[in-house]
Amino acid sequence: MDRAKFRRDLSAPGLMSIVRKCFRKIPDTVKGRKWDLSDYLMSGLAIFVLKYPSLLAFDRHAHSDETVQHNLRELFGLDSTPSDTAVRERLDEVDPFELRGVFKKVFAALQRGKALEKFTYLGHYLLSVDGTGYHSSSTVKCDHCCQKHHRDGSVTYYHQMLGAVLVHPKHKEVIPLPPEPIMKSDGDKKNDCERNASKRLLRHIRREHPHLKLIVVEDGLASNGPHIKLLQELNMPFILGAKPDDHKLLFDWVETVPGTKTFETTDCERVKYEFRYHNGAPLNDTHYDLKVNYLECLESRPGKKKQFFTWVTDLEITEANVEQIMRAARARWRIENETFNTLKNQGYGFEHNYGHGKKHLATVFANLMMLAFLIDQAQLICCPLFRAALEKEGRRSYLWETMRGKFKSFLLPDWETFYGIIAYGMQPYTPVVAEVAIIDTS
Repeated sequence: MDRAKFRRDLSAPGLMSIVRKCFRKIPDTVKGRKWDLSDYLMSGLAIFVLKYPSLLAFDRHAHSDETVQHNLRELFGLDSTPSDTAVRERLDEVDPFELRGVFKKVFAALQRGKALEKFTYLGHYLLSVDGTGYHSSSTVKCDHCCQKHHRDGSVTYYHQMLGAVLVHPKHKEVIPLPPEPIMKSDGDKKNDCERNASKRLLRHIRREHPHLKLIVVEDGLASNGPHIKLLQELNMPFILGAKPDDHKLLFDWVETVPGTKTFETTDCERVKYEFRYHNGAPLNDTHYDLKVNYLECLESRPGKKKQFFTWVTDLEITEANVEQIMRAARARWRIENETFNTLKNQGYGFEHNYGHGKKHLATVFANLMMLAFLIDQAQLICCPLFRAALEKEGRRSYLWETMRGKFKSFLLPDWETFYGIIAYGMQPYTPVVAEVAIIDTS
């Protein structure tokens, strides 16, 4: 059997090196600790890379199992690890904004390695943006929790975030950018909202990637005048969902004003698409001077119920590109199906409470989990050996379980051996385990 090649710079060892260097550059505002801040962050990342179900489970192995200690040193650069309590206390103090630079460095490495070329579509990258929740409780809370007050007097405390990922209609892999938390800022009494988070997120992305050619694809909540003007200001073309109830003038315009065109096509799977489009229609009464291009699609799939979609865009629509624009718009769902669903249901434990803290812990953990997801997605794109290991196990949740088992069972000199054992049954290296310092943090 031919073994898959291992591309070290764009697989686990290269990516871990990038991440570790970035962690070391984050200012450590808490003095007198026994570990560098980078060790706390790297310990947190290791939990999510290995998909441990809890900090306690990771802590038990990291401080009692010499094989695990050896592998943490060789694969993650951790000579010793803080206790689970110490990790929670320290990461609670970290400003989540400081982690944005890590995502940017990994993204830059993917660009240099030409790994993102397969994601170009319509001459741009498609950026799908959507929100999701990762904490909800009637008792566990922090100063940054949003609050929902119920009629019976009870209160739900929750955290949400706005995710942003590069997507492509033909590829299941996605490239996540750093998420934007939806939470109360210091001193705020009102809840944060997705609209405000979107403003922050898009400005961050444009500042960090000033020349990146992006087409933003979002749902119907985004097709409002202020948001579209923000996208225009940031030089981000868009394809946004549009609902008749929110755009009565627009839908009436398409029906009554000359200029609406039609086009039909049937693909190789006998799926029929009936398009109508109109360039240069007003968005709504409030923003009459804001012109958009309207697109609707009726999909007829053999043996299935017909589906109807409507969007607005600033891309000129023609017969030559109408189907491409439709597929770009529908690729928005990959942030739900391939991102949030994967994080919640395929072993990442996205909605599990790893620790809430009093300040930033829940948000820092959400960012570290998204960073682990980025590393996995990068390897799916760039590392044939990682893909071979996944193919051998069949499902991601099975791969994570096998990885934890091998991590506890074999002395691993490097990531190539780690994945090779899983994919091809390679014999592991078995050196003498050096002593690993275990320091009491009490």
